[in-house]
Amino acid sequence: MKLLVVSHSCATATNQQLYAELEELTGWDLTLVIPADWRDEFGNNLDQAAYPGLKGRVIKVPVLANGNIILHAYRKRWRAFLREENPDAIYVNHEPYAVATAQVCLAAGRKSTFGFYSCQNILKTYPPPFSQMEKMVYRRSRFAFPITDAVAEVLREKGFQGETCVCALPLDPELYRPRGAEADFKLLPRQPGETVIGFVGRLVESKGLRTLAQALAMVGDLPWKLVLIGKGEFEGEFRALLEKNGLSGRAEFLGYVPHEETPAYLSAFDLLVLPSETQPNWKEQFGRVITEAMASETAVIGSDSGEIPHLINAAGGGMIFPERDASALAGALRKMMLHPEARETLAASGRNWVKEHVSLRAIAGKMAATIERAHAR
Repeated sequence: MKLLVVSHSCATATNQQLYAELEELTGWDLTLVIPADWRDEFGNNLDQAAYPGLKGRVIKVPVLANGNIILHAYRKRWRAFLREENPDAIYVNHEPYAVATAQVCLAAGRKSTFGFYSCQNILKTYPPPFSQMEKMVYRRSRFAFPITDAVAEVLREKGFQGETCVCALPLDPELYRPRGAEADFKLLPRQPGETVIGFVGRLVESKGLRTLAQALAMVGDLPWKLVLIGKGEFEGEFRALLEKNGLSGRAEFLGYVPHEETPAYLSAFDLLVLPSETQPNWKEQFGRVITEAMASETAVIGSDSGEIPHLINAAGGGMIFPERDASALAGALRKMMLHPEARETLAASGRNWVKEHVSLRAIAGKMAATIERAHAR
């Protein structure tokens, strides 16, 4: 089978690893289209290198609206390109209401084996022309890869009738793995008995940072250090909240850390906290950092926003607290810090689950089976 994949996220070479796994598993002829230039959410220009294990072609195409996931468009004559490539199936790794998805879907025609990705877990009505693009993509698509059951339900409620296969965001458990105490302590030095609490993500209030600051003040009697990876507009206020409670000396702000360097930090954390808080138009869609931390054998404390509790419960890799409840978060932090053996048990359970359900091989297998069924229709 000839498979054409279009993906902005594959501007990061490590994200191409899933398709290398798909090639190895199926023997398919794969062509990957990525942006020639792409900026991530922090404004950093990504290196559009090809993943070393990928056998198929990587075609780099200039885009308009660089860095805008929904609005970017590929500067390409898609109809002519698709006639030349003549793929058996096309997978666009974008939302159904995104401009890039509509571009390729319209050019592919009604009879193609076309599919898309979705992580939208809230039923929303989009303004024109996005609502029309979304409906067109639903009508013409034979398969979809929602990242959770909640996302799949949204697709059904909106009328999508093609094949749906829930495919969590995959990872490589050999990349995200425990590195050992010596490597962990070298990367993040700590005092004897000190617990390293990690946070990875945008430093914005919706990620629960105000609640986290309040909770940390309640466990100030215990030895801990907070390490934050990420940037955002709430950083200044978060620093002020810590300083107000005399905790500013116990927090280390690393700012932006390249994607390929984060696995080592996730291993070095004793526990990861993700206190996200649901907003009127957003709730946590997956919490990818949760599976990455669990694969690194790091226990997780997460709020009950969106997909977080389902993920932690399924994996058995951590604890859940009610969002915006600083006292409950403080209680979970205290329990994790005072009972390292229990924390290690949770961490081991999380890694075992991730290896079985979220590995590259597991997700590639689900994708291949779905595309084959859709193509046979």
